[in-house]
Formats: sequence, structure tokens, C-alpha cells
Amino acid sequence: MGLQLRRFRVRLAVVGLILPLLLTGCGGGGAEGSGGSAGASDDPGGPEKRTLTVAGLPLTDVAALHIAVDRGLFAEQGLTVRVQPVQQSVQALPALANGQVDIIGGANFVTFLQARERGTLTTRVLAEGARNAPRMMGVLVLPGSKITTPEDLRGKRVAVNILNNIQSLTLNSELGERGAGLPAYRQVPFPQMGALLERGQVDAVHAVEPFASAIKRDLNARTVIDGAASPADGLPLSGYVTTQRFVDTYPRTAAAFQRAIAKAQAIADQDRDAVEQVLPGYTKITPAEAAGIGLPGYPPTSSAAELNELIAMMRDQGLLTRAMDAADLLYEPGR
Repeated sequence: MGLQLRRFRVRLAVVGLILPLLLTGCGGGGAEGSGGSAGASDDPGGPEKRTLTVAGLPLTDVAALHIAVDRGLFAEQGLTVRVQPVQQSVQALPALANGQVDIIGGANFVTFLQARERGTLTTRVLAEGARNAPRMMGVLVLPGSKITTPEDLRGKRVAVNILNNIQSLTLNSELGERGAGLPAYRQVPFPQMGALLERGQVDAVHAVEPFASAIKRDLNARTVIDGAASPADGLPLSGYVTTQRFVDTYPRTAAAFQRAIAKAQAIADQDRDAVEQVLPGYTKITPAEAAGIGLPGYPPTSSAAELNELIAMMRDQGLLTRAMDAADLLYEPGR
């Protein structure tokens, strides 16, 4: 395994070690704001809860969260936001359900739509975070692999971060468009994908940035299919998710968070440099690496129509069994 990849995995392992602190309700780093307490605001028109804990993944999806922290956009809304690192959004579900975190940033929509359908957690989407775009994720193989086309993936062992989730959903759709057969998926956390690929324990990995660039660099891996191939291009991937209980209890807080994130999303959407500046601070990649990776789309506003396309794709593949309207998922203040 390349030295850089080993270092990258060690750094991301540290993120995983922070998770027990999250689940026991301990505070996280990366705070900003006006210094208010977590209790009721003195301003009757201000946010009911002024200090929020947001679980954030080490992915490009949550660049706007860190832009909002660094540029004081939350403070403008009377909020202090503490970003608590987690390695998988599904790991933060118990903490969200218990109120130990208020919001999950980079929450993959497939997991949270499934949780809502099962009734395990009534989730609400405060804002979209990332949409699929070229070069932000893709299927990688070693340089000497006999897998040279998407059609060669039939029956092959492909690593994904979580089974039956956004990666397999999009890849199945892309392969279906080509009339190609499906692979056999293996669940492997992103930081471990490169090592398993190098040892031959999987035939290919479906990696996202910044992990994909690390694997390409250290193993000279090549891309077999871009993760934004049709019909997955522009598909909503993740966002800022909370619970129905939270928006019912703290409606002005939810609205304040929305306003700050909307401003940050607009910055990320228009200014790649702004994204590149924050990535090294929470993903532990270098500024040079940040300049070369593929980024997702950062929609400044959320779209029920786009989310309904994701829901339809999930239903087609059996990941949802009942009809669901994205308009009921998106939180709108006063609605």
C-alpha cells in the first residue's frame, strides 16, 4: 500500500475514534457563533435554541457547512454551530434520534428516506447538500485489472460504503442504461477501500472524493465508469437532515439554520476556491489535492422535483416500497 494512502487512512481512522464521544453526547470541535447558550434565546423573535451540534462527514458534500462556520454565517443568524465528525451518516442516526445531535450534515438521502418509511425515525430535510456531478465519485480498478468496461463489472466484487444505498442505486441505474449485468456488492468503509483493492479482496471500489483521488494517486487506479453517468447525473445525494421533533420544537432555529446554509451553498456553488479552502481543514487532504478533485453540485435551494426523481429511482429498485412525496420531507418555515 502507498505511504500516502496509509497516512490518509490513519487520519480518517482518527475521525472514527471521535464517534463514541458523539454517541455519549460529548461536545465536538469546530464551533462558531455568538456564544449563546443552548437554552431559550433572550430574543423572542430569534432562534429558540442557539447552540447546535451538527454531525458532519469528511466528504466534499458538507463544504457549505464549513464555509458557513468559517465565514460567520451561522453567527449572523444568532447560532453557534459545533461540527462533530462522523465517518458514516448512518452511525449518527442513534444520536439524532436521541437528541444528542441536532442535524446530520452530508446525510445520504437513501438511508434517511428508508428510515422514514420504516417509521424508525421521522426525518425532515432542512436543505440539500450535494448533487451528483462528474468526477466526484466512480468505480475504480487496479491498473492491471481485466475490468476495462462497465459491462465487465457483471458479477464482480465491488466495494460500496453501505449496502443498498446511493452508490449501488446510481451504479445499478447506470449499468441498466447500458444493458449491463450487475456486480456483487461488498460493504467496505471508504478509508479501507484502497487496502482491500490492493490486496485483491475486491475487484473494484465505488469511491467518492476525497477518497477516490487518494486511491488513484497511491495505487495508480483507473476509472471504469464515472458515478455521474446517465441517468444519475444531477441526482440529489445528501443533505442536512433533522427530525420532525426538532422542527416542531425549534421552528425558528430550523429556519435560521436554513438561511445560513442557503448562503453557504450559494457560495460553494459559485466559488470553487471557497470549497478548496475549507476541504483541508476537515478532510485532511492537502490544498494541492483539493484543487484537483471532482466536486458535487451545491444547490442553493432544495427541489422537491429533484428529490422525487431519487424517490422514483429507489422505488424502481425496491429500496422503497411505498409512495412518498418529497414536498412532505422538505422543511418550510410556517408550513
